[in-house]
Amino acid sequence: MPLTHLLLHSSRIGKWLCQKKFRQFGKNSSFRAGAYAITTRGIAIGENVVIRPGTMLFASPLGKDVCQIAIEDSVLIGSGVHVYVSNHEFRDTSKPIFSQGHSDIKPVVIRSGSWIGANTIILPGVTIGKNAVIGAGSIVTRSVPDFCVAVGNPAKVIKKL
Repeated sequence: MPLTHLLLHSSRIGKWLCQKKFRQFGKNSSFRAGAYAITTRGIAIGENVVIRPGTMLFASPLGKDVCQIAIEDSVLIGSGVHVYVSNHEFRDTSKPIFSQGHSDIKPVVIRSGSWIGANTIILPGVTIGKNAVIGAGSIVTRSVPDFCVAVGNPAKVIKKL
């Protein structure tokens, strides 16, 4: 992993590495050193996308043949953003959570032109609408419509653009 992050410091080599690893990696996109992606084959990144350091994209190894996280064109993702497509199971009270596995994969879609503020958490099954803004530190548990500003825990729409 340290070598991967070192390679991301070179724009040419970093772009080559991202095009090789991700399901899709668009023109003029930037996956900055210090950002992490788990199961990159399940992640598609459009054109003109910026993913800042500290961001973590968690696709599931169980679904590496499908697109689990889709980030469309011209999206800005702030530092420290976390995106999840599944969660731990915890229904059986007779078993430790550790032994219950994970829930089914629920894809996350971030539509074109959106801006995801720093330290936001996006949970499984959420779609962030076109040109939507998610305030820093928000926890997004439900989909956000196009052209809206959502903030808080849980994130709520506070304004239509």
